[in-house]
Amino acid sequence: MLRRLWKPSLALAGTFAATACSGSDAATTSAFPTWDNSQVNVISRTAVAAGVVATTSMKPDGALETVAVDLHDGKRLWAYPATMAGRLPGMGVSTPAIVETAEGQGVVAALDPGKKARWNATLIVRDARSGVQKWTRPVHSTFGPQRCGPYLCLSEHTALAKARTVVLDPATGKQVWNLPGISEVEWSDQTRVVLLRLAANPMLESYELKSGKLQWQQPIEQALGPGIDMSGGWAFGATGDDLVGYVAPYTNPRTKKVSTFGLFSVKIADGTINWMRPSVVRVYPSGNPGHAPVVRPVDRQGAYGGFARLDSASGRVVGQIGADEVPGSGWWLAFPDGMTRLGFLKHNAKGSAFDLVSGRSVPVEEERGWSFCVTDPKPLPLRGQAPGFYSTAAVCEYDLGTGKRISPATPPPPWFTGSQDGWRLWRDEKGALHAVNDHTATVPGMYG
Repeated sequence: MLRRLWKPSLALAGTFAATACSGSDAATTSAFPTWDNSQVNVISRTAVAAGVVATTSMKPDGALETVAVDLHDGKRLWAYPATMAGRLPGMGVSTPAIVETAEGQGVVAALDPGKKARWNATLIVRDARSGVQKWTRPVHSTFGPQRCGPYLCLSEHTALAKARTVVLDPATGKQVWNLPGISEVEWSDQTRVVLLRLAANPMLESYELKSGKLQWQQPIEQALGPGIDMSGGWAFGATGDDLVGYVAPYTNPRTKKVSTFGLFSVKIADGTINWMRPSVVRVYPSGNPGHAPVVRPVDRQGAYGGFARLDSASGRVVGQIGADEVPGSGWWLAFPDGMTRLGFLKHNAKGSAFDLVSGRSVPVEEERGWSFCVTDPKPLPLRGQAPGFYSTAAVCEYDLGTGKRISPATPPPPWFTGSQDGWRLWRDEKGALHAVNDHTATVPGMYG
């Protein structure tokens, strides 16, 4: 999974992520099945299961709503009011969770505005296709529901001392088991879940889903070293039998010290550490940590090195360019579909590009690359929510030789969108939702 106190101000890696992409009026040049839905204003990631796509959309008046559309044709199935209660702005807008029940039916879990004084919201679970309400659970504060295998996971009362994580039966709402404290799902299958336990000493823990039995635990400090502070953000992605994690740096405003940061990998089976890359920052845009991560090293004085693409299975460098090759200022990172090259985009001007394998400069005249459509995103004007939330970012294709956007738009690359059961989904900079079924193998995208 991925989310995390990712802020647009984290331009640490040479580009930040923030808002959305343009005119993917989607895949009109593709021979594969495609669809477009411009009746939504998608501002969160999407969740997919049971042939349904669920997302959070913003209405013109700033109100939130949970929207479900058919995965195969993009037609809207239903929509209901939504809210966030206790989610931190740096985490981005919460995404609904979709779970396929034992009966083969999909259900969508999302937060509705609370109707009782002592509760800030209500977790409502609905039939994925019809929107018919199945059950509810009042919530004081939460980061939002998540799918954990065949169950729903929810950290609740997150703003209170009695915060806990509950595992719920998606068909009935019955509590299966719970844990004290706040947790986030980073990986799950039908029998196990790996949670990130957010505490003074954050750690990964694997649990048997049916019983809640602890299988293994691995402190994050064991992988990256002492001084971890999750306030800077984090992201995880699976690759094969391993889980790759990234912890971003955070500067303590009181001490001015920078927290420990970097990439690491653990075995999902037993939590054993496979490899670690401390003191590197993830760059944006780039692939999920579990699929084609690109990083920059940072020395003890805070100086950035070059750029390196890592093999997520081994942590080895598979391509890099040196710090002396990085141009001055005013550029944004851009990658082609296969991430074999790294481009430095200069809007409306000639940029530069490098072969990531050899590290050599390549002629930029015919080079194309995907970069953020919006480099100065504005916070969302959400009604009744804390300020500081941004839409999930979108990417556009550029001609690196001229710095101009390429039109007509084509589908963004798999390293950005990810793929599930052959379907790839993305939002454009206006919030419209697009999809293509190009049979891409299932991979995590930039946002999980």
